[in-house]
Amino acid sequence: MIYFLLSTLVLAFIFMLPFIRTYSRTTMAIHSNSSFLLHLSLIINALYIGVSQPFIGVNYGQVADNLPAPEASAELLKSTTVGKVRLYGADPAIIKALANSGIGIVIGVANGDIPSLASDPDSATQWVNANVMPHYPESNITMIAVGNEIMSSGEDGLVSQLLPAMQNVQNALNSASLGGKIKVSTVHSMAVLTQSEPPSAGSFDPGLMDILQPLVAFLKNNESPFAINPYPFFAYRSDPRPETLAFCLFRPNSGRVDQFSGKVYSNMFDAQVDAVHSALSRMGFEEVEIVIAETGWPSRGDRNEAGATVENARAYNGNLIAHLRSMVGTPSMPAKSVDTFIFALYDEDLKPGPQSERAFGLFKTDLTMAYDVGLHNSASTHKNPPTSPVTPERETQWCISKVEVGEAELQRNIDYICGSQVIDCGPIQSGGACYEPNTVLSHAAFAMNLYYQNFGRNPWNCDFSQTAMLTSQNPSYSDCVYPGGSI
Repeated sequence: MIYFLLSTLVLAFIFMLPFIRTYSRTTMAIHSNSSFLLHLSLIINALYIGVSQPFIGVNYGQVADNLPAPEASAELLKSTTVGKVRLYGADPAIIKALANSGIGIVIGVANGDIPSLASDPDSATQWVNANVMPHYPESNITMIAVGNEIMSSGEDGLVSQLLPAMQNVQNALNSASLGGKIKVSTVHSMAVLTQSEPPSAGSFDPGLMDILQPLVAFLKNNESPFAINPYPFFAYRSDPRPETLAFCLFRPNSGRVDQFSGKVYSNMFDAQVDAVHSALSRMGFEEVEIVIAETGWPSRGDRNEAGATVENARAYNGNLIAHLRSMVGTPSMPAKSVDTFIFALYDEDLKPGPQSERAFGLFKTDLTMAYDVGLHNSASTHKNPPTSPVTPERETQWCISKVEVGEAELQRNIDYICGSQVIDCGPIQSGGACYEPNTVLSHAAFAMNLYYQNFGRNPWNCDFSQTAMLTSQNPSYSDCVYPGGSI
């Protein structure tokens, strides 16, 4: 029932938007029923915060020697709004611990198992009998990912055996009458694309097309998703400019215009997702669903790994979750949230490679938060959710502009917020209650506070590339009321 209500609200918002709001980039003129849009957006976000969200998932990696017991991890997950979990294998203890939780589970076929599954249908049947049948439906297994990043592994033998393995697993599910209930796919890295900029020019590696064409046809025929791992962190690491960081972290920026489609992108995540969508469309598979099997940001890294900090990890993951909750979608796929699995539940201390590989965890292995990204389920019935120690409730705060910041930077913030199609800036337009004083500083303060209050009231929601600050003094004046709330 709750999802029906949410969907109805979102559809109502989208349907009414063209009639109650018009937006001009050159004049920033927005005419709207301000209370309707603002309150509708607040209602949608409030409802989402109290329920698990099927489009927000997390990766549960196990390359570590200090992980909590599966039962403890299951309780942790149930205390959050995470709706799905992706495993890289099919650990029966974890699958069993998640039974009757309602949390969707993606289980994985190891890369090394692909040859036997491809060559022997009986092997696929045995795999399904061993890893699915003992647990389903009590454990909500929703998909089997056959292999991880095989297409870009350089192992030609595995690449050629990937589709036959997927087909045999699908046939085994069909024989067990689970073909329409559990999907079969595989997970790709962004390296399967040879071009991703601009997004409308996204295209797959021509050298992989002989494999990809029938593989994606298989996905279409079985209504399975195309799963991929976009990481804006890697884009920033190769281009560590301040403007690139803002673009990657969903922070206010000047945006990037796709010169072919004319669409404007305000963040790297949307650009990467739409590049995949363009590549699929170019193959004739526009309708194939995209699932983000991994994305995340490390909280620490080696000295040469630009941007690997707790602050940036909190900003990326927190703003990504807020973006998904907004239901705005991407420029090419508006009004929907792509199912997204954040990497990862815990740090994995045994992973090889640079330090960042061991620093993607949202939670510590003592079950406290590594940093808060707004995943706590306020409606949880679990008596002692395993989160960080509770701090005393803080006073009501508002987000305002820093007085020393230049008008150009503040105007970029206004453009970013008021062009989002979620935040309504009617009160700072001519005739609005907060139009006077007609200054960029005043208008930016009101807009940034709306964004802060609307998207979780977390410190990173009032950063705006260090052009904003929190205050406990109510900035409201005359008839201009700044929404506020306790953190």
